[in-house]
Formats: sequence, C-alpha cells, structure tokens
Amino acid sequence: MAKKNLVIVESPTKARTIGRMLGNKYKVVATIGHLRDLPKSTMGVDIENNFEPKYINVRGKGPVINDLRKDAKKADFVYLATDPDREGEAISWHLCHILDMDPDEKHRVSFGEITKDIVIEAIENPKAIDKNLVDAQQARRILDRIVGYSLSPLLWKKVKAGLSGGRVQSVALKLICEREDEIRSFVPEEYWRIRATHVEDKIEFESELQGELINGKEKKLEIPNEKSAKEILGKLDRNQFKISKVQKRKRKRNPYAPYTTSTIQQDAYQRLGFSTRKTMQVAQQLYEGISIGGNESTGLITYMRTDSTRLSGQFIGEAKKYIIDQFGEDYSQTRNYGSKKGAQDAHEAIRPTSAFRSP
Repeated sequence: MAKKNLVIVESPTKARTIGRMLGNKYKVVATIGHLRDLPKSTMGVDIENNFEPKYINVRGKGPVINDLRKDAKKADFVYLATDPDREGEAISWHLCHILDMDPDEKHRVSFGEITKDIVIEAIENPKAIDKNLVDAQQARRILDRIVGYSLSPLLWKKVKAGLSGGRVQSVALKLICEREDEIRSFVPEEYWRIRATHVEDKIEFESELQGELINGKEKKLEIPNEKSAKEILGKLDRNQFKISKVQKRKRKRNPYAPYTTSTIQQDAYQRLGFSTRKTMQVAQQLYEGISIGGNESTGLITYMRTDSTRLSGQFIGEAKKYIIDQFGEDYSQTRNYGSKKGAQDAHEAIRPTSAFRSP
C-alpha cells in the first residue's frame, strides 16, 4: 500500500475541508487543541531555573497522541498545519517533541485563508517552526500560571473560595477599581444651559447661549444655578434674535477600516447582538470552511485572530476589478490603512477570501 503524506491540523472541520482540497495522496488529521501543557496539580514552572516550564501530555489526549505517532510512522512526510498564530505555532512545536521531529526542519505550513490555491501553495513551500512565536506563547502561558497560581490562593483566603486571579483580569479589575474611586470622589457642581428654538424660512434649528459681549469682546457665560438662569432669561428679548453669521463646512467621512478581531466583535455585538463567544464561533466556521454547493467546502474569510487592517495586494486588485465591473471607475480608488502602534501585524485583516463570491 502506497504511503501518504500526513497533514496535522487542529480542528476536525478544518481537516475535512483541507482533505477534500488535497486529495487521496494526503491524510489530514486533527489534534483537537493542545496535546501538551503545564500540569494542573503543581506550578509547573521552575522559577529558580530561568522559568523553565515542565510540560506533560494533556489528560485524555493519550489515544490522539498514539494515533498521531502511528500515522507519522506510516507517512512519507509530515506537514504541521496548525493555526497561523502563536498558539498554533506552539502546538506544532509540541508535535515535534511528541513525534520526534526536528523543529528546525521544514515541516511547518500555515494558511491565512483556506482556499484550494492557498492550501496547495503552502504545502509546496513548508518552512521551519518560528521559535519567536513559540517563545511568545510560552511566555504568556508561564505568566498565566505564575500569576494565577500565586494570586488565586490569596483570593480564596481573603475573599471567597473558588475565585481565580489571572494575568489580564487582575490588572483590568485594578483599573476598574481605580476608576470607581475617581467616580466616588468626584464632587458635582451645578450648572445650567439656556437654549432657544428658532424657525427661519420654515427651517427649525436650535441655538445655545454661550456668552456675552463686553466692549466688543466675548466673555464666556457661567450659569451656576436656576436663579442666574432666570435673571438672564429676563434680560433676553425673545423677539430680537437675528442670524449674524452663517458658517458652511464640508464634512468628509471615510469608510471604516477592514475588520480586526476586536472591531468584528464590536460590530457583531452592536448590529446583531452577538456575544464575543458567538462571534468567534461563527468566524471560526467561516474560516475553516463552509459547504457552498455539492461536496465543495471552502474557507470564506481569512484568519479571524488579527490586529492588522492590512489587505493583500492580490485581494485589493480583485476587489478593484469587482467594483469597476459593478459600479464603475469612479468608485475604485484604493485606500491604505496603516497599522496601529504596537500591532503585531502577523496576518492581514479579516476579509472575504474572494471578492467575486456574492451572497
């Protein structure tokens, strides 16, 4: 029996989609998440020895690991095709340990979008594991463990059993508490405003009293209480309002930047009422592949964990052609959105995999 190439991904859905694209010469299997992690029963980090982590196989993943080892021994070549982020890079690195593979050899492939051309191109150009991404994931995991396992017992003792303190939530809670202290210590001051409604040429508009003229100079008006407001109202002649100057301005509104992980979550909540969890579940499905007719299944959006608003040149060209065909040359001006300061910019923005695939 002829050997097959083995492709290892994280998700069974992704495995099915990619398996259809690659054909019979490849076997595509899923890890279903992490296979190795820090032990739950102990800190698992040697703080005195350069924060060395102590990894063990995740409980319940024994059968998956055994199957992967058997498949790897039978395969001509093993491709590590876990997700294109630091978690995915770390899973591939752990797979190298489990399968006795050299992480410096070119076995790693990743897909920013799961379409046939992109998948085949990635398979044809494997690379070594990016140790910087692995280190980034390990640093975050180790920090999670140190903060969580150091702080949580204190919370159980001082506040309530079962509470947990985390690397992010503990700092966020501190910021919320500081803001609450500011709110409680704020001393409110009373102030009043005077507004008038006018009708001119059947157009209704509103004005607000801002100040008074003294020797030709405008002085801002402070109205500290109701008595002052009534005194000013008594001095105003309501029949002598006149428009002394009209300012006309043009406002230019730019289109929104392409979606990042945070902006797609915000928009889904505001427009559709989706929770963050539901938004990411739907986006994961769209990324991994949806059936679009017959047995064909393809990814409909690019990878959904990104902080970049950058779009690939290929997609911009495709979108420009679609816009010219559908709406004309006048609407085909391209825009460049710079990355925010501190953005990792590892992946392009979340976008449809094809501009020509209509609903």
